[in-house]
Amino acid sequence: MSQGQWYPPEWPDRIRALAAGELTAVTPRRAATVMLLRDPGAEGGPGAKGGPGGPVVHMLRRRTSMAFAGGAYAYPGGGVDPRDDDRLIGWAGPSLEHWAGRLGVATVTEAQAIVCAAVRETFEEAGVLLAGETAGTVVGDTTGADWEADREALVARDLSFAEFLDRRGLLLRSDLLGAWARWITPEFEPRRYDTWFFVAALPEGQRTRAVSTEADRTVWIAPAEAARRYDLGELLMMPPTVSTLRALTPFRTAAEALGAADVQDMTPVLAQARLEGDELVLSWPGHDEFTKHVPTAGENGGAG
Repeated sequence: MSQGQWYPPEWPDRIRALAAGELTAVTPRRAATVMLLRDPGAEGGPGAKGGPGGPVVHMLRRRTSMAFAGGAYAYPGGGVDPRDDDRLIGWAGPSLEHWAGRLGVATVTEAQAIVCAAVRETFEEAGVLLAGETAGTVVGDTTGADWEADREALVARDLSFAEFLDRRGLLLRSDLLGAWARWITPEFEPRRYDTWFFVAALPEGQRTRAVSTEADRTVWIAPAEAARRYDLGELLMMPPTVSTLRALTPFRTAAEALGAADVQDMTPVLAQARLEGDELVLSWPGHDEFTKHVPTAGENGGAG
């Protein structure tokens, strides 16, 4: 078992309570997260930890005070805002019908809200905006005081992303995103999310900024290096983060990874817990490396 897997000590008791019918699973909240990539040398800086020829990914370390996944490394992301499906917005790239099919949702308004969440959260947590005045352009600089005022209004939910785009006269560049994976928080977790993972390339002229109030550190790092440090127990991560990092390692450029998004499996991954003898076995279907064996009489999870 890899040593950097995020595993809260209360999980065994919650798994047992769920199996005994003493715990009711909460409905997961829809969310989106973005693996923002850039090729080495595209932004630079002392925080970049590149690899031999491949792209690097932007990651945040969640503050240890966070109730969910505190201390874990993750990508920019957050919950879907219901206000982003109440009207059509300026849109460029694949149609909403295409996105609904790719994301596995029933309506175009649901698809719009999920894609909006991905683009909004990347702007809120990294200062990067995947939008432009036309279908072939993207904004070049979002560091001014007026941009920061809008970003803070989005974070405070005083402004919806649809309203923000309309006010700015911008089109959401959905062609700059690719849907990559979908993971659902286990049923025994009190804070649950149905999360779509996207991949995107850092637009030319834009730079990431450490603006997230939920993170205490940001880094550009090669996916293989991040996965290696997870294996060594140096970086704490959740299973979907590690899985998507490993999936990114073969690609030589950000554009190559983005081009491969359409063939990625979007079947939702949901952890399962079952009783085997004197152990509870926690597993993620199709992802054997994250399997945990929990002694039924133990207080905490044992080694997997």
